[in-house]
Amino acid sequence: MPLIKIEARRGLSPGTKRGLFDAVHEALVASFGIPDHDRAQQLIEYAPEDFEIPPRNGPLFTIVTIVAFAGRSLDAKRALYKTIADRFETLGIPRLDVFIVLQDIPRENWGLRGGIAATDIDFGFKIEV
Repeated sequence: MPLIKIEARRGLSPGTKRGLFDAVHEALVASFGIPDHDRAQQLIEYAPEDFEIPPRNGPLFTIVTIVAFAGRSLDAKRALYKTIADRFETLGIPRLDVFIVLQDIPRENWGLRGGIAATDIDFGFKIEV
């Protein structure tokens, strides 16, 4: 279950927000092979004075942080990054304004399903892709 956090300045429409959630989730399904029902996402919006944007980026600068089980290949990660940027671009966010951070956390560092170590759970899908 990857944990997703999308951060941007205030002002995104409800449709764009839904589109961002769908874009990241669909990219994870396609690139990492997670199940379609496996969604845990949040979107945090900031007032302009609370969200500094690097000088080379525009007002739609968006940060996507993904916390996931370790084990995905470099090719799977590359596909994930590209797919997210492609899909955000269709929502009007320039691909150069998309900043993605993937945190690979070993499964023994996840406690799920009532406190069970993720290493002790059969998730029914392959992690190492």
